[in-house]
Amino acid sequence: MSDRDAGQSGSSSGARAATVSDIHELMRRKEEIEAQIKANYEVLEGQKGVGMNEPLVDFEGYPRADVDVYQVRTARHNIICLQNDHKAVMKQVEEALHQLHAHDKEKQARDLAEAQEEAMSHRMSHNEGHGLSQAFAKVNSISPGSPASIAGLQVDDEIVEFGSVNTQNFQSLHNIGSVVQHSEEKPLNVTVIRRGERHQLRLVPTRWAGKGLLGCNIIPLQR
Repeated sequence: MSDRDAGQSGSSSGARAATVSDIHELMRRKEEIEAQIKANYEVLEGQKGVGMNEPLVDFEGYPRADVDVYQVRTARHNIICLQNDHKAVMKQVEEALHQLHAHDKEKQARDLAEAQEEAMSHRMSHNEGHGLSQAFAKVNSISPGSPASIAGLQVDDEIVEFGSVNTQNFQSLHNIGSVVQHSEEKPLNVTVIRRGERHQLRLVPTRWAGKGLLGCNIIPLQR
């Protein structure tokens, strides 16, 4: 793979999102170049430890007789070219990683949006299944300090569930009255819709200073 090939690879990666296999191939190329650089440095070390900058002529200006000048020059040239190739590949690796991370972020954002949409759809389905828009009764008055007030009931709360009474089995307010009479001093789960939101309350029918066990007035809703 030449410098030109590496450049072409980089441009093709720019035309599409980089993949993990692209990065693996670039890393393989990087390791291959590093191995070649090491091999050429070993050539220099074999020539009396000559590096990249030591002079190849003696004090009189003649080629040194103690080293293979041609081999040293060739190794130095190879190292310079390979180092340039190495920089180019590392740049491609950086760009590919950036593309991959950007693609992952986009995918995560899409997945999150889909998950939120699915959760919203499920919640709406769940609410509909529990009669969110099918309340059967409504609270039209509450006495201060009453069990209903303590439980958090509010005027205009629409009742979806009152203990065992729900939209499916509600027939009249006698159903609620029967549940209240049999649940004195026992907690009841009450589900209401308040300004379009579902609320779960814990109501304990109790004898108090006022009338009844609840201290509120409930009227049936006509659907």
